[in-house]
Amino acid sequence: MKITYLGLGAMGARMAENLIKAGHELTVWNRTPTTADPLISLGAKPALTPKDAAKSADIIISCVRDDEASKAVWLDDRNGAIHGMKADAIAIDSSTLTIEWVKALGATFAEKSLAFLDAPVLGSRPQAEGRQLIHVVGGEENVFAKARTVLADMGGAQHLMGPVGTGAAMKLMINSMMGVQVTALAELLAATEKGGISKARAAEVFGSTIVCSPQMKIVSGLMARGAHSPLFPVELIEKDLGYAVKEAGAEDALPVTSSARDVFTKALEAGDGDLNMSAAEKLY
Repeated sequence: MKITYLGLGAMGARMAENLIKAGHELTVWNRTPTTADPLISLGAKPALTPKDAAKSADIIISCVRDDEASKAVWLDDRNGAIHGMKADAIAIDSSTLTIEWVKALGATFAEKSLAFLDAPVLGSRPQAEGRQLIHVVGGEENVFAKARTVLADMGGAQHLMGPVGTGAAMKLMINSMMGVQVTALAELLAATEKGGISKARAAEVFGSTIVCSPQMKIVSGLMARGAHSPLFPVELIEKDLGYAVKEAGAEDALPVTSSARDVFTKALEAGDGDLNMSAAEKLY
């Protein structure tokens, strides 16, 4: 298929590369053009604007940082991808966004009789590289059916959650649960260490129990070693938890999630925004 990929950050670049490996004809755009060079060397075609990139594409996928970036990529008056789409194309946004914005974006596509899915991904850089991402998707079932094989070229599972906006809702719920676990683990490992058990030993035993998820087993090991190379940066998990609280309407509507977000905000203020979320342990 002819596919366009907009946004070549840590996740997007890996997902786009898998589309090339799957044999698709890929056009790419990124705000910083040189970021696309590795993909161009693999056969991707560069585009100057999202609008130009979307022309003739069967599917256009975006993966950008936040609501504002999503709005600019899709709806910019001059260069937005929506202005270059053909009538039977499918737009897919795989960014982590607010439910409110995803619904508004979906309504804009509907007004133009264009197909749209919100399809954020669960997983980090290793899962993106290994084509093991999980897509949680909001949109019409017939559109999902048409796009599913392409989503499968980037991930191991695809789940239709309901109408547009439900993909975003599921993603925010899962990321909020993840953030709560990471911050609880950070403070508890530190407290355990003060009680005379090393972080390494505590992480080892914790990882052998049923209360420890596979991801928290990895995170506890990173915390024990003080290894915080970015897989899921602090700045992004802080943003996502902020979105969840915003959707709830107030901090007291999601008090546990709000408290977890406060920890990541402190980590940001400490200058650790570009480190992995496991860097929250440095606060303790």
